[in-house]
Amino acid sequence: MAQCSSTVDEAELLLGGENDNYGGFVIDPCRLPDDPSIFLERLRRSISRWKFELKMGIWLKLPTKYAELVPIAIKEGFVYHHAEQDYLMLTLWIPESVCTLPANASHQVGIGALVMNTENRLLLVQEVTGPTKGSGTWKMPTGVVLQGEDIQDAAVREVKEETGVDAKFVEVFGVRQSHGVAFGKSDLFFVCLLQPLSSCIVI
Repeated sequence: MAQCSSTVDEAELLLGGENDNYGGFVIDPCRLPDDPSIFLERLRRSISRWKFELKMGIWLKLPTKYAELVPIAIKEGFVYHHAEQDYLMLTLWIPESVCTLPANASHQVGIGALVMNTENRLLLVQEVTGPTKGSGTWKMPTGVVLQGEDIQDAAVREVKEETGVDAKFVEVFGVRQSHGVAFGKSDLFFVCLLQPLSSCIVI
């Protein structure tokens, strides 16, 4: 019984989480201490344990409410991986070998909607905001694919949002890749062929 109690006490002195499938460890953000000093103590103990256990990559997801823990983790060797609106992801590579953790997303995905009716007439728009705003340039509806959204659904959505026209996806017409576009990220741009299901344009 005393041995079991000792094990529980030791676990409480470490950062909780789960092993991943690649020899690493994912820290559970729901089990992070609110007190920065306690976080630092547990983080240092955990790093010692991970080194002893020959762990590989450590993942630390810090929700916005834990923003004050970020500089603490950075000072202990963690580096930025990526950020979303409600959290920051940091990583720590334990071995002395080259880090093999996957990098943050390298591309953003965009679509262009080539909407053509039975009379071979194209649906074109002018940008209210964007690089061609005020230039008088006519272009096909374009936009960025949302997270978890299929390319064909994004094309249909963008046409509806920009023109009010309902359209049906037909096929991917072409693909273009360019680099150094959005904050240094690469861009994959899919041109999609669509058929209009309605003709009423709403601006």
